[in-house]
Amino acid sequence: MGDWTIIERARRDILGEGITYVAREDALYWVDIIGQRVNRYGLGDGQYREWAMPEMAGWLIERSAGGGFVAGLKSGFHHLSLDPFALEPIAAPEPDLPFNRMNDACADAYGRIWAGTMSMDGSRDEGALYRLDPDLSWHRMDAPYAIANGPAISPDGATLYHTDSAKGLVYRFALHDDGSLGPREVFLEFPDAWGSPDGMTVDAQGGIWIAHWGAGCVSRFDPAGGRERWIDLPASQITRPCFAGADYSRLFLTSAADGVDEPLAGSVFEVEAGVFGLPPRMFGA
Repeated sequence: MGDWTIIERARRDILGEGITYVAREDALYWVDIIGQRVNRYGLGDGQYREWAMPEMAGWLIERSAGGGFVAGLKSGFHHLSLDPFALEPIAAPEPDLPFNRMNDACADAYGRIWAGTMSMDGSRDEGALYRLDPDLSWHRMDAPYAIANGPAISPDGATLYHTDSAKGLVYRFALHDDGSLGPREVFLEFPDAWGSPDGMTVDAQGGIWIAHWGAGCVSRFDPAGGRERWIDLPASQITRPCFAGADYSRLFLTSAADGVDEPLAGSVFEVEAGVFGLPPRMFGA
């Protein structure tokens, strides 16, 4: 269902992830976790750039003040500036777990970052969900996870969705204004034919768009958990969706080439979603 195009560039991502849209630049940013790169693509000018990272990076969240990003690196939360390049550590929440890394994140309406960690091979329940506040304090909010993924927050800010890809489960939490969470509830359980739930985002109507790792598609689910539609893609390992463009009508998806022999694996795809997305929240807003 649906058509697709790709962002043309010479390189493919080994493990593309963490895609986000920076409106002031009309540009997409994303990471190649295994390739240890940050990528940028200008939607207006079609220019592509990349930066080498000193360690694995799982995601980028734009900062509301001062430019740059907060980045989730293997070692923890960091401030990241790209021009000129600079990294400044914020916090290392898991110094006792050297085989864990940051995997995915989003920000909420209060400028807090919600970020998950995972064991490097995804085989151990040693990951967790963390909250990083604008005052740079961090809090361990939920555990355990083998491969923490997502997360995404409903348009009204009242629900947080989060995934354990290794278990094929998407969870739902009540999200309160003070940053506390209600009990973990199972929102979706993926059957084997759907692959594993990976990254996700929400649209302006409250639909939840989830990337399917291993099944080569992205699906839109309604808030009751019904699979409303899906879009097939020519790569099996789809990792994260992101709405972009002036009216947030353009949907982009990262993918991974790691371990598969597929000519378009590791591409960034654009698909016709038929709905409008929302601007990504920033850290510190």
